[in-house]
Amino acid sequence: MPKMKTKSSAKKRFKITANSKIKVGAAGKRHGMIKRSNKFIRGTRGTMLLSEPDARKVIAYYLPNG
Repeated sequence: MPKMKTKSSAKKRFKITANSKIKVGAAGKRHGMIKRSNKFIRGTRGTMLLSEPDARKVIAYYLPNG
């Protein structure tokens, strides 16, 4: 049987916390900041946690080895 591999793209985008939650960077900050409101730009700083259903999918499909 071949080994289960972690998706390389997922390694770069997601981090698993000690409580098995998934940390991700905020979306929508790559370009086009002129058309975005200051409130939006402030709100997307830093990282955030994925919702529980999405986190389960990420772990199951992309990060099987943790």
